[in-house]
Order: sequence, then structure tokens, then C-alpha cells
Amino acid sequence: MKATMKEILRQEVASITADGLYREMRTAASAPAREIVLGGKAYLNFSSNNYLGLAAHPAVKRAAQAAIESYGAGGTSSRLIAGMLEPHRELEEKLARFKNTEAALVFPSGYQANVGVISALLSGGDCLIMDRLSHASLWDAARLSRARVFIYPHRDMAALEKVLRRAKGYRRKLVVTDSVFSMDGDLAPLPAIVALAQTHGAWTMIDEAHATGIFGENGRGLAEHYGFENNIDIIMGTLSKALGSQGGFVCGARETIQYMVNRSRSFIYTTALAPACAAGALAAIGVAEAEPARRQKALSLAGELRGRLRAVGFNTLSSESQIVPLLVGPTTETVSLSAKLWRDGIYAPPIRPPTVPDGECRLRFSLTADHTADDIARLIESITT
Repeated sequence: MKATMKEILRQEVASITADGLYREMRTAASAPAREIVLGGKAYLNFSSNNYLGLAAHPAVKRAAQAAIESYGAGGTSSRLIAGMLEPHRELEEKLARFKNTEAALVFPSGYQANVGVISALLSGGDCLIMDRLSHASLWDAARLSRARVFIYPHRDMAALEKVLRRAKGYRRKLVVTDSVFSMDGDLAPLPAIVALAQTHGAWTMIDEAHATGIFGENGRGLAEHYGFENNIDIIMGTLSKALGSQGGFVCGARETIQYMVNRSRSFIYTTALAPACAAGALAAIGVAEAEPARRQKALSLAGELRGRLRAVGFNTLSSESQIVPLLVGPTTETVSLSAKLWRDGIYAPPIRPPTVPDGECRLRFSLTADHTADDIARLIESITT
């Protein structure tokens, strides 16, 4: 008799568990702030992407509550049918100004934004050129696009140039990269990427999910930080990290956004972002612009943590951002260190395959504007004792 689906999947889960890769979700009884309540106990939280501490900011919550009163709890329909609401329009206008582009389009998630944009732009006969450590959503977008995919080693510009030379005959060429890499915390060499793409007639797209609100004089992202905002064709970002809300967006030329409205399947065939999320994100952008000290503090604390970890011999890779990895290597040792922190009241889940390659397991510390120097000291003490 053939094994049932249940039996087959039970065996698969057992194999995942035996490899030390089984994951389970913990239910939080609090906002994802500096402290998080799990299982009735408060933990110092180093795992949240709430970089500016805006998820529970009073102004953000008030804006979300007011939107619920005016527009209800959900989007209820595709925006092309009946789901387009004033908060969506206001947010897109604000995002375009914030990112210094002609127009913007909001998606219900950052994942949908990446998948929707790339699969709309590219098809057979085109090629997509990616950094090896690009986010999973970009890899999935590549598969959906049916374009030829070229991969270059992480931040290797000589290899990128070789790939661009090989890609000469394709109809459309798109170079896409994370700007801040979410598991390593390092930065894409945007000036070199843009220069090479322009030389070889390729379009450019950057995923600013972990840079929006953090980098640049006005918090617009790594493109602003390097002064390359006007040289990149498509800028993608999320509302769900530094901006403390939910959703994703793309910014670019007006024609690019008009095209996405008519061709991006993950925009056309999905329910609109909840109005509370749109209004909350709109308020969060205002706070981020008005309070630059928030991003400065997050980056400063990350620098302090990196320095202290490196001083006692730990490998933090090439991190330059608010994301500080601590490379451990083996799965068992990584899980053990995470468990030790948990016992000490610190929440920092282990990062294991398939999120990172075999042998490169790590803890990933996210620094926020809510953290303090005492929090850094407490974390260091737990790691080293």
C-alpha cells in the first residue's frame, strides 16, 4: 500500500528535525518592540526589523485607528475593481516624494512587489542578473519571469561585468540587487553596479527593504546615501520594517508605474492593502523624516555591537548596517547559542538553511532606535559567559 500524504510529510518533518532545521512559530503577546512577551515572559528582542521603533509609535497608531473608523478594516477588493481608497493614493504620492521619483505603487507585501515587478518586466528572451545573496523573493520572481537568470558572486563587480558582456544578445537585461543584504548586513556597491549596467545597456532595480528609513541624509535609502537616486530605474521597498506598518512598494518613472498597474499580476489579482496599514505607513514616513536621530541611533548602536563582538574574536562578516550577524557555522552550535541567550532572557532565533548556506549558520541581531547601550552590554555578557 502506498504511503499517505500525511505519512510522507511526517517523514519529511522528522528528517528536517533530525538535521536541526525544524522551525516553529512563537506567539507574541506584545508589539514587536525592544521587549517582546513570549510565553508570558518578557525578552530583550534583537530579532525585529522595527528599526526606527515606529510599529507602536503613537502617531502611527492614531493614523491607523482613524483609517479604520473612516474606511473599515480591510481592502475587500482589488484596487482595479473597488479597492482603491484615499489612503492608498495619499501614501503613493508621499512615497514618490520621499523617494524622489515621479510615481509609486503600493502592494500588500514586499514579496508581492518584487514578484510582480520582475515577472511583469521580463519574459523569455530577456535576462535577469542577480547577486548570489539576493532575497528569496527575487529568486522566486526570477523563476516566474521565465527569463534567463545570471548569478554573480556576492558584490563581485568583476564577475558582474563578465556576466553583462555575456548577456549582450538578450532583448531586455535587468540587474537587480538588495541594497542592504538582510542576512549579512552589508551594502551593495551601487555606484559600480549602476555604472556597469549603464555601460552595457541594462536596466537597474534595487530592493531597499532594509535601507528605507535608515540610510541617506533624509532616510530615503542606500540610493540616496550614494547619490544615485536618479540613476536607478526601479526602487523597491517595504512599509513593514523601518516604517513599522505592512506592505511593499515600487517607485520609478510614471510610465513604469502605469505599466505595473496594467501588467503586474500580484497587483492586479490581489486585495488592496488594508487602509489602516496605508495610513499608518503614511504617518511613519512623516516621523522618519522629522526625527533623523532615530536612524542615527540604530546605526550607532549597531556599530558599537559590531566593535565589541569583533574585539572578542567573533566574525560579523562585512556588516555596515543596523543588521549585525554573528557567524557561528554549524547548525548545532548556532541553535545552542540561541538557546543560551533565550535562557538569559534575550530573543535572537538561529538563522539556518535554507535561509543561509550550509555551514554558515548565524545569529542575526537587528538594532533599533529603541535599544540602549545597556542592552548591548547585556547581549555581549550573555554571549561571552
